[in-house]
Amino acid sequence: MQGFSTRAIHAGQEPDPTTGAVTTSIHTSSTYAQDGVGGTRGGYEYSRSANPTRTALQECLAALEEGWHAHAFGSGMGATDTLLRILLRPGDHLVIPHDAYGGTFRLVDKVLSGFGVTYTPVDLGDLDAARAAVRPTTKVIWSETPTNPLLGIADIAGLAGVAREAGARLVVDNTFASPYLQTPLALGADVVVHSTTKYVGGHSDVVGGALVCNDDDLAAQVSFTQNSVGSVPGPFDAWLTLRGAKTLAVRMDRHCDNAERVVEMLTAHPAVAGVLYPGLPEHPGHEVAAKQMRRFGGMISFTAAGGRDAALRICAGTRLFTLAESLGGVESLIEHPGQMTHASTAGSMLEVPDSLVRLSVGIEDADDLVDDLRTALDAAR
Repeated sequence: MQGFSTRAIHAGQEPDPTTGAVTTSIHTSSTYAQDGVGGTRGGYEYSRSANPTRTALQECLAALEEGWHAHAFGSGMGATDTLLRILLRPGDHLVIPHDAYGGTFRLVDKVLSGFGVTYTPVDLGDLDAARAAVRPTTKVIWSETPTNPLLGIADIAGLAGVAREAGARLVVDNTFASPYLQTPLALGADVVVHSTTKYVGGHSDVVGGALVCNDDDLAAQVSFTQNSVGSVPGPFDAWLTLRGAKTLAVRMDRHCDNAERVVEMLTAHPAVAGVLYPGLPEHPGHEVAAKQMRRFGGMISFTAAGGRDAALRICAGTRLFTLAESLGGVESLIEHPGQMTHASTAGSMLEVPDSLVRLSVGIEDADDLVDDLRTALDAAR
């Protein structure tokens, strides 16, 4: 197998055979001429069903995740919804992380529950707890590792064993790690989910999602369902995501370098009560993360020693860290999960601490990021 960056730059992206163009074309056509009734050229008939730019992106994503099949979607939640439509029926049960992404929780709790699907939140870092949460009706174990926003770590290979014992599917949301840092399919996962809006796209300029798997039958079901519900990205969105994927490796190394510098400062600052980062030896998931990840990522969460009000002051006090939702872009972001990305979990078992601050550490100069945060922390004391 070729190296990661080689696959990112070349998989699905051969030079155009007609012009020699080395950059994948943006195919804006909605429909395609047929060679007679039912005689499609290369399988293209209508761009909801298939589009050449999207095909290039999908081939690249499959190569990066070491998978056989990839499907690109209009958003990460579009990918999530499509997959759960396929895997779950009324009366079925799924296990989710006790600190799942707010959008995933909202879909499960507010939408799927209305169709008779039940769920159990559990600390998936505890394999015994995960096993105990499984029921005879469990069809899916849905994992994030690292989790959003508490940076919990799940043992993917261990969870794969639990899922196999139960006759369920293990789905891993790999958004926080990216395929550069972690490849869940190689560890036994059945499906990988991405919000490609985040690290894969990497520039905060496109929304997208993806599913990757090694199951021919499941891939066929995804193709059919995606075409039926129409949850597809436009060609320009696919092109932007593909462009971002080319530089994923070099960006992730810089994200990780900068995050390590920020963590070093945070752990020593009196305005910080605790730092959540799997690269810290004291993190409960550190050993598992070190085993299944290349490095520990660019996401950091921490709790403010002064509680909620101090956390809000910190979020308002940065200049380089932009107060905004989302993550994984080249620019650094700061947010208060309890009132922003995870507001949907308020009052539930998944409610996050109100003193929590989440950082998406970008690729700016590390000294500038550390100084910016230190200034905001000093002012919040």
